[in-house]
Amino acid sequence: MQAPEFDLDFKPAHGEAVSVAEGVERITVNNPGPFTFHGTNSYIVGRRSVAVIDPGPEDDAHFHALMDALRGREVTHIAVSHTHRDHSPLVGRLARATGAMVVGEGPHRAARPLHAGEVNPFGESSDMDFSPDVALCDGARVEGDGWSLTAVATPGHTANHMAFALDGTGILFSADHVMAWATSIVAPPDGAMADYMASLDKLLQRDDRLYLPGHGGPVNEPASFVRALKAHRRMRERAVIERLRAGDRQIADMVKVIYASTDPRLHGAAALSLLAHIEDLIEQGRVETEGPPSLASAYRLA
Repeated sequence: MQAPEFDLDFKPAHGEAVSVAEGVERITVNNPGPFTFHGTNSYIVGRRSVAVIDPGPEDDAHFHALMDALRGREVTHIAVSHTHRDHSPLVGRLARATGAMVVGEGPHRAARPLHAGEVNPFGESSDMDFSPDVALCDGARVEGDGWSLTAVATPGHTANHMAFALDGTGILFSADHVMAWATSIVAPPDGAMADYMASLDKLLQRDDRLYLPGHGGPVNEPASFVRALKAHRRMRERAVIERLRAGDRQIADMVKVIYASTDPRLHGAAALSLLAHIEDLIEQGRVETEGPPSLASAYRLA
């Protein structure tokens, strides 16, 4: 199985409503960065009566772009995939302006309790103010005029991550779980690798034909892409085992080898990704450490 072939050829058209499928428009926030690519994608689903998926960060220009695109239409629902600050903070402002109902899995929470003395490295990136009007469980349906969305719980990137299937179309709004431009960040304690891998398996049981993600362009062959993502994660897992066999004991040493060709600006996130793999390997009984696993812990093969 080959590694996923990432698609970096994406034209964001910041501030413009771009039709990406029948009855679906995308507006990309002008918030590019190493974790957001060219920006966060907000989606408008429907025609006269619509839902907005992931309004994005608190950004004046994006709010006005959304309101311009929504002029003359009723907004019945605002759906939130997860509570990172590039996806959900504009919810309150948009809900007040439109009167829409806000739906999502629930408030932000970590995938596991913090260990004694542990600080959440993505704490400032989390929207702790978000609370939906209606909390959705896996399989819950939200309906509008001529459309319906089914919630697909996909924890891993965050504990409350949720994708949304546009019923009857084969389209899945995959948010940050699966993206065409890069792999998703899985960083403890916000995220958990075991959950992420289980969510990939869950998507492979579906027959979606198109993913519309939270950043970048569409995933046009989702089943093969998800299989490649799984293979990529298993490759990283094997790389951790190989580095432990080679004598590395700490994550910082592993990052230097495993991510030697990666932009150094991303090495912090890479270290957290390896921590997520190691936590999973500890749960599998394949790796050991003294005390709770952390970025500074020493590890060994079990």
